[in-house]
Amino acid sequence: MTDASELHRSAIVIDAVCPLLHVKKYVDWYYEGGVTMAAPTIATSEGAAHALRAIASWKAAIASDERLVQVDNAAGIEAAKRNGKLGLLFHFQGTGPIEDEPELVHAYKALGVGIIQLAYNVKNRVGDGADERTDAGISYFGERLIKAMNEARILVDCAHTGVQTSLDAIELSTRPVVISHGNPRAIHDVKRNLPDHLIKAVAATGGLVGAVGFPGFISASPRPTLDQFIDHIVYMVDLIGIDHVALGIDYYFAQYPVMTDEEAERCYQEQLKDGRWRPGTYPPPPHYYPQGIETPQSFPNLTARLLQRGFAPEDVRKVLGENWVRVYRAVWGD
Repeated sequence: MTDASELHRSAIVIDAVCPLLHVKKYVDWYYEGGVTMAAPTIATSEGAAHALRAIASWKAAIASDERLVQVDNAAGIEAAKRNGKLGLLFHFQGTGPIEDEPELVHAYKALGVGIIQLAYNVKNRVGDGADERTDAGISYFGERLIKAMNEARILVDCAHTGVQTSLDAIELSTRPVVISHGNPRAIHDVKRNLPDHLIKAVAATGGLVGAVGFPGFISASPRPTLDQFIDHIVYMVDLIGIDHVALGIDYYFAQYPVMTDEEAERCYQEQLKDGRWRPGTYPPPPHYYPQGIETPQSFPNLTARLLQRGFAPEDVRKVLGENWVRVYRAVWGD
């Protein structure tokens, strides 16, 4: 029998979506959980000035902590693993930092931004978000942006993006496309989750879908189990194959136990007021991540349970991180 702790220790483990790292002290939790690379959310709808300040702040944090290293290519992730470092990848969960100039992506690439999400739930200049009233597809501006991202070798991310907008992006992109964090509607039918034909279309580009741990996207229960989370992984593996499923857990700064219930409720009401979240899609807090992986410190429990659910060790390695490395290499190179 494969030893779960040894497998986890030796595996490349990637959590591709980490808004929790808005609070930098939580790098400790990812490090303690044996994570090889995490992707802090640098910006969503905020403009270029905010994004540049956030990148500068992260670069200073990396320079001051010997455990951390910035990664912007696949070989860098593998080196972080060999050297016992926590790699950090800069991720935009929205195109606010692009403002009205797609060519800015080349500057962001030089600063270490490796993946940009096209929308965050609502309509923007690129197209419609996943929780928008309409879903009209990619705009002309969006066409220009995807072309520029392909040229700059920045990964196109369709998480939080409308279905038709995502399908248009897939058709336009000349490189693999991902949904960094999303679950199948067939398991839990909420608007933010993904229909089968979109999951298949992403896989057909050579991309992948990262299973997300936000409780409202897993089940109707406010306290989903680890097995309910893994059910989403199993479904997508059966649908598109083991090479196209990975992790984008999406731990965030208002979840339990990071914030008190009162603080989380205030944050939730702000999201509703701004229109970024809608109550039919996002249940009220407290937000409990799956039992057993409530925080990044507990990542080894996921490895153990995947083995117990019958995943072969080599397939566990793919889901934990090797699939992300393959896609990053295809887009970024070494």
